[in-house]
Amino acid sequence: MVADQLRARGIRDDRVLAAMEAVPRDAFVEAPDRAEAYADKPLPIGAGQTISQPYIVARMTELLGVRPGDRILDVGTGSGYQAAILAELGCEVTSIDREPQLAEQARDRLERLGYADRVTVIVGDGSVGNAALAPWDGIVVAAAAPSVPASLRAQLADGGRLVIPVGDRRNQELLVIQRRGDGFVQHSDGACVFVPLIGAEGWSE
Repeated sequence: MVADQLRARGIRDDRVLAAMEAVPRDAFVEAPDRAEAYADKPLPIGAGQTISQPYIVARMTELLGVRPGDRILDVGTGSGYQAAILAELGCEVTSIDREPQLAEQARDRLERLGYADRVTVIVGDGSVGNAALAPWDGIVVAAAAPSVPASLRAQLADGGRLVIPVGDRRNQELLVIQRRGDGFVQHSDGACVFVPLIGAEGWSE
């Protein structure tokens, strides 16, 4: 997976590649799909959600540009795989999901794998972030919003980055937004397709 799907497709950050190699992706998928755990595609995890394909997880992590000790908000816990990758990189992660069952399963899984000291999983509306614990050194969103949520942008620390897919329900762009003082700079990393971000600053159900 690391050689063929990540390094060969342009993932250059050796720390990200090492984290993707260290975290067992098959521990984050349902039993019937474990034979395809390392395939280059998303897989269902229940509640209408998916675990993103390995390349997109690696790319979003690379774009976030994290350092050990960074405080990261992971929006859309899902299986917990993205949170585990960030924890493997030395980040302190707060991961939020709107589905209590997914959050509970991810919490148990992360504890079994030894990441409980670096990842806190909570239930809530990820589209509005978590202002009580802000500012965040980075925010990564694993669901697509119709526009960039103002709350997430406001919760970034100076120099912090927000990586989020934005667009309609079928086609989106992966945006990278960095806070610079009171301003923001933004660029697109290209087209992508994600499940919708449901919430007050996302899509309505």
